[in-house]
Amino acid sequence: MGDSTIAHPLDAALDDFVARYQATFPELHEPFDPQWRSPCELGEPYTVDDGASLVRWQPLRRSGYESPDATGDFAALERALEFDIHPDVKRYYARYWSGGLEATASDGHVSLLFLWNPADAERLVENLIGHALAKRQAGAGFSVFFACTEADSELFLSIDNDSGAVLLEKPGYKPIRTVADSAAAFIATLEPASPALHPERLGRVDF
Repeated sequence: MGDSTIAHPLDAALDDFVARYQATFPELHEPFDPQWRSPCELGEPYTVDDGASLVRWQPLRRSGYESPDATGDFAALERALEFDIHPDVKRYYARYWSGGLEATASDGHVSLLFLWNPADAERLVENLIGHALAKRQAGAGFSVFFACTEADSELFLSIDNDSGAVLLEKPGYKPIRTVADSAAAFIATLEPASPALHPERLGRVDF
């Protein structure tokens, strides 16, 4: 008998997008930082014509994070904020080690954020504590960002911590509007876009 386990909608949406991304852009590389290694790096770094050191990588499914809760990354944040983080937030960030992945959404460009390494998870939590304080000052409910929009825009996408809906937001303000009812529904609409469109890669000729 085959495996009758049905994937969670968010897991399925992420896996489908990542598979399509890898099929469309099989060669991914980032500037190599010996102090910022990642489980998703492939092989040894190499030098290009301008002297820059790059390393190949691919999104890597995280092992040991199959639990629907995957509380490890956000346990410290939940203690600091004294409330639970939405399960979709935990699922999203627990699914892959990865650099940013570019996508085209119905309203324009999106850069999906992922965790590069365990230290990146700690940095995310630190940023979210500051984000929570800004949300309180704005009189808005808590949300967790997971994507940027256009490179020259302050707008970002987040998961509402109460409803799980995807929100379009601007730092320090209440949400502008709801983009999708869930992260799974939103990610299912995305199409892979060139890695060169990532804000930190714009202008580089070797991407």
